Amino acid sequence: MALKKYKPVTPAQRQRIMVDRSKLWKGGPEKNLTEGLKKTGGRNNQGDTTVRFRGGGHKRRYRIIDWARTKWDMEATVERIEYDPNRTAHIALIKYTDGEMAYILAPQRLNVGDKVVAGEKTDVKPGNAMQLRNIPVGTIVHNVEMKPGKGGQLARSAGTYCQVVGRDQGYAQLKLASGELRIVRAECMATIGAVSNPDHLNEVVGKAGRSRWKGRRPHQRGIVMNPVDHPHGGRTKGGTHWSSPTGVPAKGYKTRSNKATDKYIIRRRKK
Repeated sequence: MALKKYKPVTPAQRQRIMVDRSKLWKGGPEKNLTEGLKKTGGRNNQGDTTVRFRGGGHKRRYRIIDWARTKWDMEATVERIEYDPNRTAHIALIKYTDGEMAYILAPQRLNVGDKVVAGEKTDVKPGNAMQLRNIPVGTIVHNVEMKPGKGGQLARSAGTYCQVVGRDQGYAQLKLASGELRIVRAECMATIGAVSNPDHLNEVVGKAGRSRWKGRRPHQRGIVMNPVDHPHGGRTKGGTHWSSPTGVPAKGYKTRSNKATDKYIIRRRKK
């Protein structure tokens, strides 16, 4: 989709650059495929702030996405492409031949009226899903499972994708957008194509209020605080180790804790 600029009738409009949504569905979501969404304000079940600078924002309903594509060998028609406030990508409402409807992530070049299908072996075209062992090497995929049947976890954000670069001993080798090369069980499902809305990264919100609509509160730098509030506080020049408010070092300090999956990583992401 193209980017949309605005006439500078206000200071915010002068800066604002948004994705053109004129071709998206104008109405509300399919009600049966939504559920209520409760805001946390960045607090956990103890009431402690675990993520700073969150709160407020417009009320949303969560769209239930079919990550696993469990309805095999049944063709579905794309009814419409919709905006989803809960993610950066667009979503597609599909209708199966038996009348059931579902939401899936909309890949690039998927249009209203197109046919999509998930199964053991399907055509290699955007929106179709199949197991990695049947996807040709070199194919661009998204919504990739990490465990068979669990549902897609890799490459779900706007414009992202993985590339199948090889297969060996029951595993498929994937090159991720970060440059990481990892292996995934060949029985895992993946959807053909790259995720929609690649221009999301070029958006400019234009004003602070639009961030507040998204539930993002102003971000305060630690260096402007007092020593009691942040490790950077009270500093005039030099003499500090950059860290988080709780003292965890930044600037290269490794925080990866799930070492159990290191065996699946062939090459770490680019530094």
